[in-house]
Amino acid sequence: MIKNEKIVIGMSGGVDSSVAAFLLKEQGYEVIGVTIKLWENSGLESKEKVCCSLEDVYDAKRICDKLDIPHYTVNFKNDFQKEVIDYFITEYRLGNTPSPCIMCNEKIKFGKLLEFAKSIGADYIASGHYSKVKYLEKQNKYVLEKGVDEKKDQTYMLYRLSSEQLKYCKFPLENYKKDEIREIAKNNNLITYNKKDSQGICFAPEGYYKFLENNLKNEISKGNIKDENGEILGEHNGYQLYTIGQRRNLGLNLGKPYFIIDILPDKNEIIVGKFEKLFKKEVEVINYKFIYLSENEIDGKAVIARPRFSSKGHIAKLKKEGGRLFLIYESENAENSRGQHIVFYDKNLVIGGGIIF
Repeated sequence: MIKNEKIVIGMSGGVDSSVAAFLLKEQGYEVIGVTIKLWENSGLESKEKVCCSLEDVYDAKRICDKLDIPHYTVNFKNDFQKEVIDYFITEYRLGNTPSPCIMCNEKIKFGKLLEFAKSIGADYIASGHYSKVKYLEKQNKYVLEKGVDEKKDQTYMLYRLSSEQLKYCKFPLENYKKDEIREIAKNNNLITYNKKDSQGICFAPEGYYKFLENNLKNEISKGNIKDENGEILGEHNGYQLYTIGQRRNLGLNLGKPYFIIDILPDKNEIIVGKFEKLFKKEVEVINYKFIYLSENEIDGKAVIARPRFSSKGHIAKLKKEGGRLFLIYESENAENSRGQHIVFYDKNLVIGGGIIF
């Protein structure tokens, strides 16, 4: 049993964080449940289950009461607006495809939460993510490793956490699969055992399309949809409302599928083409972070690259050239959209990652 070690766990009101808190208490930690207030609940109905609702806060408190651990709500709304929401809106202005949850994990759910934990004298922070922390003795670094449940692996979403942050992180679900977690919750009468997993974007319960419409308003105007030869094929409702790779809801009836292959904000134009036009052999990566590789180890490093959360991964090599970072795939693929995050692995270990340029 672990004694006299205090741990702050982020309580989302879902089954994963509920069981994580339960397991930590079973291990003997002094557990403190914290729910992070990120945005104002507008009361809008959502077609998808999103996190951070008033119901989630209430469920988190009920779980903490059940486990007889303290529960606090901390307000990081201003930080969330600056680091996540503003980033999200800016990226769509640029015609990019952002990943707000990744930035939230780096800046808020682990960044600000770790600051809070240290301020109250806690030793660690924890969450219900399906990931592992591994210590590499040779490099003297803490790194991310995939958890047991390959289907629920969330290392992609956490890749921007530094070794110094990971040093203070615990992931109690690292050796469990999702069905086992629900069984533990049910067997211990945790009310969240059959609660659906969160989907969608927490600050846009009405959907990202409506959110962008509401926040960009007068910036949005109709424009042309063109093919690669400049021929006008139709009209879009505002380039900010579309993403590269999109096929549906383009309003085109051309007898064959067309995909968005480029977005030109300066011209308020969307370019469409055949699916094959999305394939890439090489991408540039910006705003990158590496957890344990030194600069002289990056160039030529063989990796498995995941250019989106749903990707199963592609064999590739890193290339440094003139201070810039490129990724060269062994085989071209259509998963790379400008603005998306791409994560590099060495087997099950996260090496680092960045943003597709």
